[in-house]
Amino acid sequence: MPRPAWSLHAYQLIEPDEQLDLFACREVRVHLSARQLELGGFADRTLCGGLLPAQPAWRDLNKPMLRDKRLCPACRATLDAQRRGERPPLA
Repeated sequence: MPRPAWSLHAYQLIEPDEQLDLFACREVRVHLSARQLELGGFADRTLCGGLLPAQPAWRDLNKPMLRDKRLCPACRATLDAQRRGERPPLA
């Protein structure tokens, strides 16, 4: 069965650990990242443009996770724009 052009399967959720990474988000937020890295893209960035933690805790993304109050608003806006086939908003 072919997968639709846009799918939550294309993304992963990054959960913060007990110690926030110096180079990542300084708030306790969960972020989204593309599952498959694209050529010419930033391999070490979240959807909102933030740096990935040194050792990210990856989780498969599913619909209930999109309602998590800790979800980064900029990551969510970028995901929604990509879902509609639009350019992501500038952060």
